[in-house]
Amino acid sequence: MSTTVTGTIQRSDMGAGAWALTADDGTTYEVHNAPKELLQPGKKVKVTGQIREDVMTIAMIGPVLEVRSFEPVSD
Repeated sequence: MSTTVTGTIQRSDMGAGAWALTADDGTTYEVHNAPKELLQPGKKVKVTGQIREDVMTIAMIGPVLEVRSFEPVSD
């Protein structure tokens, strides 16, 4: 099932380091399979993807969001 989340990209220092999407509602997602164009701290984006409950990570900073597509969002 596809989901769309709007928020801000952050770099987390948990574990070996991980990329996160902090949603506008405060939920933190760990982004998975993200293109390098997405991985810019502070970038405001709308990400479409799938929550992967079957994927575990070392960082475990939140639900894993497997990125299918994204688009920048203006402030």
